[in-house]
Amino acid sequence: MRSDVRYVRPSSLGEAVGFLSDHGPETKPLAGGTDLLISIRSGELKARYVMDVNRIPELKGIAMTGEGLSIGAGTTIAEIASSETVKRLAPVLRKSCLSFGSPQVRNAATIGGNIANASPSADTFPPLIVHETIAVLSGPDGERRIPVEEAAAGPYKSNVGSRELIVRFILKPSEGRFFEFLKIGRRKTLAIARVSMAVLAEKDMRGAVGFIRFCLGSSTPVPCRIVEVEDFLTGKILNEAVVAEGGRLAAEKMIEISGRRSTTVYKEPAVKGLFNRLLYPMVKND
Repeated sequence: MRSDVRYVRPSSLGEAVGFLSDHGPETKPLAGGTDLLISIRSGELKARYVMDVNRIPELKGIAMTGEGLSIGAGTTIAEIASSETVKRLAPVLRKSCLSFGSPQVRNAATIGGNIANASPSADTFPPLIVHETIAVLSGPDGERRIPVEEAAAGPYKSNVGSRELIVRFILKPSEGRFFEFLKIGRRKTLAIARVSMAVLAEKDMRGAVGFIRFCLGSSTPVPCRIVEVEDFLTGKILNEAVVAEGGRLAAEKMIEISGRRSTTVYKEPAVKGLFNRLLYPMVKND
């Protein structure tokens, strides 16, 4: 760390927000540090202050509340992966956490840091989006809420203000529905996702898709729900042809959002193939 960077460690949310109110644009919050430490070591850190938020109790915990499934922003990826509550009410998020980096990274990284960093390949983004998650932010003007889908303004550009902290996430619980999270990278383990996707789905009495939420990650500037795919599949009984057309629509939308690039020759068939894998169990069970 540069010698002119100062380390501060607030003990409460109020103390942290008060500090950000005065020094927010000059401050970089430190949660798990798995991304920030890379910036520090590379000399890219521009902040005057590093604010350690690990000791703030208001950022911790997993609980079912009247609003939904609440997960504190300071909760580690490992804590989410081992939570029985998450396993029951948000298993797609748990699956993404189980494949998140190495055990050492999972023990340090926090879900709030993963979202605030706004990486297109952040593993927790697609599951949170299919759960229609709300991020609760705290700042000098009080509490603000935004959909997680709107948390990233672009690659590594967050819509969380410089004087705000993510306090918690509120997920719509989804017990008993079909779920899946898949990603592919340059190698099988410990790889940054080049394509990722998450789905929540449920069949109606006829065996057709009655509910579906689908999110594409890593292959677009920000992870996003693909409503065109959801609308196409809703009301249909899944078979190989229907799923293949859904994959084609997902790839088409990916290209529409990102434009044709040198990586498109790889990512277009990758999105189609991964989508087929994503929904294959629902076809197989018909």
